[in-house]
Amino acid sequence: MGLLRYESQVRPPLVNGDKDYHQVTEDICRPVETRPSKAWWIGFIISVLVLCFGIVSVTMEVIYGVNQWNLNKTVGWGYDITNFVWWIGIGHAGTLISAILLLFRQGWRTGVNRAAEAMTIFAVICAGQFPIWHMGRVWVAFFTLPYPNTRGPLWPNFNSPLLWDVFAISTYFTVSLLFWYSGLIPDVATLRDRAKLKWRKLFYGIAAFGWTGSTKHWQRHEALSLVLAGLATPLVLSVHTIVSFDFATSVVPGWHTTIFPPYFVAGAIFSGFAMVQTLLVVTRKVLALEDYITIEHIEVMNKVIVLTGSIVGIAYLTELFIAWYGANTYEGFAFLQNRVNINSPYGWAYFIMMGCNVLSPQIFWFRKMRRNLLVTFFMSILVNCKRGYVV
Repeated sequence: MGLLRYESQVRPPLVNGDKDYHQVTEDICRPVETRPSKAWWIGFIISVLVLCFGIVSVTMEVIYGVNQWNLNKTVGWGYDITNFVWWIGIGHAGTLISAILLLFRQGWRTGVNRAAEAMTIFAVICAGQFPIWHMGRVWVAFFTLPYPNTRGPLWPNFNSPLLWDVFAISTYFTVSLLFWYSGLIPDVATLRDRAKLKWRKLFYGIAAFGWTGSTKHWQRHEALSLVLAGLATPLVLSVHTIVSFDFATSVVPGWHTTIFPPYFVAGAIFSGFAMVQTLLVVTRKVLALEDYITIEHIEVMNKVIVLTGSIVGIAYLTELFIAWYGANTYEGFAFLQNRVNINSPYGWAYFIMMGCNVLSPQIFWFRKMRRNLLVTFFMSILVNCKRGYVV
């Protein structure tokens, strides 16, 4: 009887090419220290134009009211809730890459964590705006905060999921900002030491908080990273769970369900990783970082996408099963007649949603597709477009 032999796979390198530490520093600092390329300017101008369009849209909404977004019910969110949930979900991938993968000692996170963390911060900032815009009178947004006041009965309703969102988002933003900035300190110190202009050296010097790269500093940096990771990991679960309560605590058929918390968390990671893929595929090309954001990084993240996409698919099927098994007339109408029925007003949209969110990510079971940049970019756009439509 022969002995069984177990051989572990040789892990691919995290950085392509035979590079020493000096070359890595030169390549990473180059985009910051040199003039932006033409491709960078094109992307920047397009982003500014889209931002201006958003500013004009929000300004018109504040001036003329929520009916600018085809919303005629003052108690409904409409377009605002869609964007709120979508942006919160987008931010989850950054925290997952930063915190959970750090706790599990996954080395591949180092190639993508900075971009993911920055994306998280901007996503949370975007999400936090939409409850304010929906108020109409944005100058009274501070009413949502639990502050002491002398105006009699004017107190925040602690039973309201909207107030839970205030706590969840503010905590999530604070921890994410600390995680991103604390991890950035050694990099800023490197730019400080390489800076030639006086104003740059002063700016980076202030931002680096006196980092010297000593053993003590690295020990404290490691300890702080673990503490923040420990705080951020439950936030990944709690924040979108609380967001799901905006729907689950209502009595609307199709919304009043206990499956929403895990379903929303899985969907958030699903769409968040898709957005990271969208950004990284463009970034690695524009900034010439192919040796650092490798095909291996793209493949591993595509594995996460197919996993979370399958979990979302299970949640969809569970909703259909409960609508049938529960024998609730209104629940059955919401799912079995208004969605699954192709002849219903929403039937076509439901099947497109199932195709894009559940079936299309299954293409990543094939290794060749996981490593194809064009397929990855197209799928990341498709996932986020349909995730935005679903919510």
